[in-house]
Amino acid sequence: MDVIEVAGLHKRYGEVVAVHDVGFTVARGEVFGILGRNGAGKTTAVECVSGLRAPDRGRIGVLGLDPRRDRKRLRQVLGVQLQEAVLPDALRVGEAVALYRSFYRDGADPDRLLADLGLTEQKRTPFGALSGGQAQRVSIALALVGNPRVAVLDELSTGLDPRARREIWALVERIRDSGVTVVLVTHVMAEAERLCDRIAVLDAGRVLALDTPAGLVERAGLGQRVRLRPLAPFEHALLADLPGVTGVGADGAEVVVTGTGDLLAAVSSALARYGIAATGTRLERPGLEDAFLELTGRGAAEVA
Repeated sequence: MDVIEVAGLHKRYGEVVAVHDVGFTVARGEVFGILGRNGAGKTTAVECVSGLRAPDRGRIGVLGLDPRRDRKRLRQVLGVQLQEAVLPDALRVGEAVALYRSFYRDGADPDRLLADLGLTEQKRTPFGALSGGQAQRVSIALALVGNPRVAVLDELSTGLDPRARREIWALVERIRDSGVTVVLVTHVMAEAERLCDRIAVLDAGRVLALDTPAGLVERAGLGQRVRLRPLAPFEHALLADLPGVTGVGADGAEVVVTGTGDLLAAVSSALARYGIAATGTRLERPGLEDAFLELTGRGAAEVA
Protein backbone atom coordinates (compact mmCIF):
# COMPACT_ATOMS: atom_id res chain seq x y z
CA MET A 1 0.00 0.00 0.00
CA ASP A 2 1.30 3.44 -0.94
CA VAL A 3 1.51 5.93 1.92
CA ILE A 4 2.80 8.81 -0.23
CA GLU A 5 1.50 9.72 -3.69
CA VAL A 6 2.96 12.61 -5.68
CA ALA A 7 1.85 13.55 -9.21
CA GLY A 8 2.66 16.54 -11.41
CA LEU A 9 4.50 18.42 -8.65
CA HIS A 10 5.79 21.78 -9.90
CA LYS A 11 7.48 24.61 -8.01
CA ARG A 12 9.09 27.77 -9.35
CA TYR A 13 11.11 30.49 -7.61
CA GLY A 14 11.02 33.49 -9.90
CA GLU A 15 12.66 32.41 -13.15
CA VAL A 16 14.06 29.21 -11.63
CA VAL A 17 12.01 26.02 -11.87
CA ALA A 18 13.07 23.99 -8.82
CA VAL A 19 10.72 21.03 -9.40
CA HIS A 20 9.17 20.20 -12.76
CA ASP A 21 6.25 17.74 -12.94
CA VAL A 22 7.75 15.34 -10.41
CA GLY A 23 5.83 12.20 -9.56
CA PHE A 24 6.49 9.14 -7.38
CA THR A 25 4.88 6.86 -4.81
CA VAL A 26 6.26 5.48 -1.55
CA ALA A 27 5.11 2.13 -0.18
CA ARG A 28 4.42 1.42 3.47
CA GLY A 29 7.57 0.34 5.34
CA GLU A 30 9.88 1.41 2.52
CA VAL A 31 13.06 3.48 2.69
CA PHE A 32 12.56 5.64 -0.39
CA GLY A 33 15.54 7.67 -1.53
CA ILE A 34 15.55 10.97 -3.39
CA LEU A 35 19.02 11.28 -4.86
CA GLY A 36 20.60 14.20 -6.66
CA ARG A 37 23.36 16.76 -6.59
CA ASN A 38 22.91 20.06 -4.74
CA GLY A 39 20.27 22.17 -6.46
CA ALA A 40 18.51 19.20 -8.08
CA GLY A 41 15.20 20.01 -6.36
CA LYS A 42 15.32 17.34 -3.65
CA THR A 43 14.63 19.54 -0.64
CA THR A 44 11.94 21.55 -2.41
CA ALA A 45 10.13 18.33 -3.32
CA VAL A 46 10.10 16.95 0.23
CA GLU A 47 9.19 20.34 1.71
CA CYS A 48 6.08 20.28 -0.49
CA VAL A 49 5.34 16.71 0.60
CA SER A 50 5.78 17.72 4.25
CA GLY A 51 3.49 20.75 3.97
CA LEU A 52 6.34 23.18 4.63
CA ARG A 53 6.10 24.73 1.18
CA ALA A 54 3.15 25.20 -1.18
CA PRO A 55 3.60 23.81 -4.70
CA ASP A 56 2.52 25.85 -7.69
CA ARG A 57 0.61 22.84 -8.96
CA GLY A 58 0.39 19.09 -8.55
CA ARG A 59 -1.29 16.54 -6.32
CA ILE A 60 0.21 15.23 -3.07
CA GLY A 61 -1.23 12.69 -0.66
CA VAL A 62 0.44 11.48 2.56
CA LEU A 63 -1.51 8.75 4.37
CA GLY A 64 -4.56 10.08 2.55
CA LEU A 65 -3.99 13.64 3.78
CA ASP A 66 -3.35 16.77 1.76
CA PRO A 67 -0.19 18.43 3.19
CA ARG A 68 -1.65 21.94 2.91
CA ARG A 69 -5.34 21.39 3.61
CA ASP A 70 -4.77 18.81 6.38
CA ARG A 71 -1.58 20.31 7.78
CA LYS A 72 -2.47 19.94 11.48
CA ARG A 73 -3.51 16.30 11.09
CA LEU A 74 -0.42 15.54 9.02
CA ARG A 75 1.89 16.88 11.72
CA GLN A 76 0.63 14.18 14.07
CA VAL A 77 1.74 11.35 11.75
CA LEU A 78 4.72 12.85 9.87
CA GLY A 79 8.14 13.61 11.34
CA VAL A 80 10.66 15.81 9.52
CA GLN A 81 14.40 16.14 10.04
CA LEU A 82 15.64 19.15 8.11
CA GLN A 83 19.12 19.65 6.63
CA GLU A 84 20.47 21.48 9.66
CA ALA A 85 19.38 21.16 13.26
CA VAL A 86 19.08 24.72 14.61
CA LEU A 87 18.28 25.04 18.32
CA PRO A 88 19.37 27.60 20.93
CA ASP A 89 22.88 26.72 22.10
CA ALA A 90 21.85 26.79 25.78
CA LEU A 91 18.83 24.48 25.32
CA ARG A 92 19.55 21.08 26.82
CA VAL A 93 18.87 17.91 24.84
CA GLY A 94 16.29 16.58 27.28
CA GLU A 95 14.50 19.93 27.37
CA ALA A 96 14.29 20.07 23.58
CA VAL A 97 12.87 16.55 23.27
CA ALA A 98 10.34 17.16 26.08
CA LEU A 99 9.24 20.42 24.46
CA TYR A 100 8.67 18.79 21.06
CA ARG A 101 6.88 15.86 22.73
CA SER A 102 4.33 18.33 24.11
CA PHE A 103 3.21 19.17 20.57
CA TYR A 104 1.75 15.68 20.01
CA ARG A 105 -1.27 13.84 21.34
CA ASP A 106 0.39 10.41 21.30
CA GLY A 107 4.11 10.95 21.31
CA ALA A 108 7.03 8.79 22.34
CA ASP A 109 8.49 8.53 25.84
CA PRO A 110 11.36 11.07 25.78
CA ASP A 111 13.72 9.06 27.99
CA ARG A 112 13.21 5.87 26.02
CA LEU A 113 13.69 7.70 22.75
CA LEU A 114 16.94 9.24 23.98
CA ALA A 115 18.10 5.78 25.03
CA ASP A 116 17.17 4.28 21.65
CA LEU A 117 19.19 6.99 19.90
CA GLY A 118 22.21 6.71 22.19
CA LEU A 119 21.64 10.15 23.73
CA THR A 120 21.00 9.31 27.38
CA GLU A 121 24.38 10.67 28.49
CA GLN A 122 23.71 13.91 26.57
CA LYS A 123 20.28 14.54 28.17
CA ARG A 124 21.57 17.50 30.19
CA THR A 125 24.08 18.66 27.57
CA PRO A 126 23.42 22.07 25.94
CA PHE A 127 22.79 21.81 22.21
CA GLY A 128 25.74 24.08 21.45
CA ALA A 129 28.15 21.62 23.12
CA LEU A 130 27.16 18.60 21.00
CA SER A 131 29.31 17.03 18.31
CA GLY A 132 28.02 16.95 14.74
CA GLY A 133 26.86 13.35 15.04
CA GLN A 134 25.14 14.01 18.36
CA ALA A 135 23.37 17.07 16.94
CA GLN A 136 22.10 14.96 14.04
CA ARG A 137 20.81 12.36 16.49
CA VAL A 138 18.94 15.08 18.38
CA SER A 139 17.43 16.31 15.10
CA ILE A 140 16.25 12.78 14.35
CA ALA A 141 14.89 12.46 17.89
CA LEU A 142 12.79 15.59 17.35
CA ALA A 143 11.46 14.08 14.11
CA LEU A 144 10.52 10.83 15.87
CA VAL A 145 9.22 12.10 19.22
CA GLY A 146 5.66 12.27 17.85
CA ASN A 147 5.67 8.53 17.00
CA PRO A 148 5.25 9.30 13.28
CA ARG A 149 4.18 6.75 10.71
CA VAL A 150 6.31 8.52 8.08
CA ALA A 151 9.70 10.20 8.62
CA VAL A 152 11.42 12.56 6.17
CA LEU A 153 15.19 12.71 6.70
CA ASP A 154 16.97 15.39 4.66
CA GLU A 155 20.76 15.15 4.17
CA LEU A 156 21.11 13.53 7.59
CA SER A 157 24.81 12.58 7.28
CA THR A 158 26.22 15.68 5.59
CA GLY A 159 29.38 16.87 7.32
CA LEU A 160 29.76 13.82 9.56
CA ASP A 161 32.94 11.81 9.92
CA PRO A 162 32.88 8.20 8.63
CA ARG A 163 32.20 6.63 12.05
CA ALA A 164 29.34 9.01 12.87
CA ARG A 165 27.91 8.53 9.38
CA ARG A 166 27.78 4.76 9.77
CA GLU A 167 26.18 5.10 13.20
CA ILE A 168 23.48 7.30 11.68
CA TRP A 169 22.92 4.76 8.89
CA ALA A 170 22.45 1.98 11.44
CA LEU A 171 19.96 4.24 13.22
CA VAL A 172 17.92 4.69 10.04
CA GLU A 173 17.82 0.92 9.62
CA ARG A 174 16.42 0.58 13.15
CA ILE A 175 13.80 3.25 12.39
CA ARG A 176 12.71 1.28 9.31
CA ASP A 177 12.63 -1.98 11.28
CA SER A 178 10.30 -0.33 13.82
CA GLY A 179 7.69 0.07 11.06
CA VAL A 180 8.25 3.72 10.09
CA THR A 181 8.21 4.58 6.40
CA VAL A 182 11.28 6.68 5.59
CA VAL A 183 11.89 9.23 2.84
CA LEU A 184 15.64 9.78 2.67
CA VAL A 185 16.98 12.81 0.82
CA THR A 186 20.68 12.60 -0.01
CA HIS A 187 23.48 13.14 -2.46
CA VAL A 188 25.72 10.59 -0.72
CA MET A 189 25.84 7.57 -3.04
CA ALA A 190 27.01 5.05 -0.43
CA GLU A 191 24.20 6.16 1.88
CA ALA A 192 21.55 5.68 -0.79
CA GLU A 193 23.01 2.35 -1.92
CA ARG A 194 23.03 0.92 1.60
CA LEU A 195 19.71 2.19 2.94
CA CYS A 196 17.22 2.64 0.11
CA ASP A 197 14.76 0.10 -1.26
CA ARG A 198 14.05 2.36 -4.24
CA ILE A 199 15.53 5.63 -5.43
CA ALA A 200 14.23 8.53 -7.50
CA VAL A 201 17.13 10.28 -9.26
CA LEU A 202 16.43 14.01 -9.58
CA ASP A 203 18.35 16.33 -11.85
CA ALA A 204 17.42 19.92 -12.67
CA GLY A 205 14.05 19.42 -11.00
CA ARG A 206 13.04 16.33 -12.98
CA VAL A 207 12.91 12.62 -12.17
CA LEU A 208 15.42 11.00 -14.50
CA ALA A 209 14.97 7.47 -13.21
CA LEU A 210 13.18 5.56 -10.44
CA ASP A 211 14.27 2.05 -9.52
CA THR A 212 16.06 -0.06 -6.95
CA PRO A 213 19.78 0.69 -6.50
CA ALA A 214 20.62 -2.48 -8.43
CA GLY A 215 18.05 -1.60 -11.09
CA LEU A 216 19.59 1.85 -11.61
CA VAL A 217 23.03 0.28 -12.03
CA GLU A 218 21.65 -2.21 -14.55
CA ARG A 219 19.76 0.52 -16.40
CA ALA A 220 22.97 2.52 -16.84
CA GLY A 221 24.44 -0.44 -18.75
CA LEU A 222 28.02 0.18 -17.68
CA GLY A 223 29.32 -3.39 -17.42
CA GLN A 224 32.51 -4.23 -15.53
CA ARG A 225 35.89 -2.53 -15.46
CA VAL A 226 39.40 -3.93 -15.14
CA ARG A 227 42.05 -1.42 -14.10
CA LEU A 228 45.78 -2.01 -14.47
CA ARG A 229 49.00 0.00 -14.40
CA PRO A 230 51.34 -1.15 -17.22
CA LEU A 231 55.07 -0.92 -16.60
CA ALA A 232 55.58 0.07 -20.25
CA PRO A 233 53.29 1.39 -23.00
CA PHE A 234 51.49 -1.16 -25.18
CA GLU A 235 48.95 -1.15 -27.99
CA HIS A 236 45.46 -1.02 -26.51
CA ALA A 237 44.16 -2.93 -29.53
CA LEU A 238 45.67 -6.07 -28.00
CA LEU A 239 42.99 -5.94 -25.33
CA ALA A 240 40.25 -4.29 -27.37
CA ASP A 241 39.86 -7.39 -29.56
CA LEU A 242 39.20 -9.73 -26.61
CA PRO A 243 35.74 -11.37 -26.41
CA GLY A 244 33.40 -9.32 -24.21
CA VAL A 245 35.56 -6.18 -24.23
CA THR A 246 33.58 -3.06 -25.10
CA GLY A 247 36.28 -0.44 -24.63
CA VAL A 248 39.87 0.29 -23.61
CA GLY A 249 41.00 3.70 -22.44
CA ALA A 250 43.47 5.54 -20.24
CA ASP A 251 42.81 7.08 -16.82
CA GLY A 252 46.05 8.79 -15.92
CA ALA A 253 48.73 6.11 -15.63
CA GLU A 254 46.13 3.35 -15.57
CA VAL A 255 44.53 1.46 -18.45
CA VAL A 256 40.80 0.81 -18.00
CA VAL A 257 39.15 -2.09 -19.83
CA THR A 258 35.35 -2.25 -19.85
CA GLY A 259 33.27 -5.24 -20.83
CA THR A 260 31.18 -8.20 -19.75
CA GLY A 261 31.63 -11.85 -18.85
CA ASP A 262 34.77 -13.12 -17.07
CA LEU A 263 36.59 -9.91 -17.90
CA LEU A 264 39.38 -10.15 -15.32
CA ALA A 265 40.42 -13.64 -16.46
CA ALA A 266 40.35 -12.60 -20.12
CA VAL A 267 42.52 -9.52 -19.52
CA SER A 268 44.96 -11.37 -17.24
CA SER A 269 45.42 -14.14 -19.82
CA ALA A 270 46.03 -11.60 -22.58
CA LEU A 271 48.62 -9.73 -20.51
CA ALA A 272 50.50 -12.99 -19.91
CA ARG A 273 50.19 -14.06 -23.55
CA TYR A 274 51.60 -10.81 -24.90
CA GLY A 275 54.21 -10.41 -22.16
CA ILE A 276 52.74 -7.18 -20.85
CA ALA A 277 53.92 -6.47 -17.30
CA ALA A 278 51.41 -4.59 -15.14
CA THR A 279 50.71 -3.90 -11.47
CA GLY A 280 47.52 -3.27 -9.54
CA THR A 281 45.30 -5.29 -11.86
CA ARG A 282 41.84 -5.37 -10.33
CA LEU A 283 38.18 -5.82 -11.21
CA GLU A 284 35.66 -3.07 -10.47
CA ARG A 285 31.93 -3.57 -10.73
CA PRO A 286 29.84 -0.46 -11.35
CA GLY A 287 27.99 0.97 -8.37
CA LEU A 288 25.30 3.55 -7.79
CA GLU A 289 27.71 6.46 -8.18
CA ASP A 290 28.72 5.20 -11.63
CA ALA A 291 25.07 4.81 -12.59
CA PHE A 292 24.24 8.29 -11.30
CA LEU A 293 27.02 9.88 -13.34
CA GLU A 294 25.95 7.96 -16.43
CA LEU A 295 22.26 8.82 -16.02
CA THR A 296 22.84 12.51 -15.32
CA GLY A 297 25.72 12.94 -17.76
CA ARG A 298 27.70 14.90 -15.18
CA GLY A 299 31.26 14.80 -13.98
CA ALA A 300 32.08 13.52 -10.51
CA ALA A 301 32.97 17.00 -9.27
CA GLU A 302 29.41 18.13 -9.95
CA VAL A 303 27.70 15.52 -7.81
CA ALA A 304 28.28 17.07 -4.39
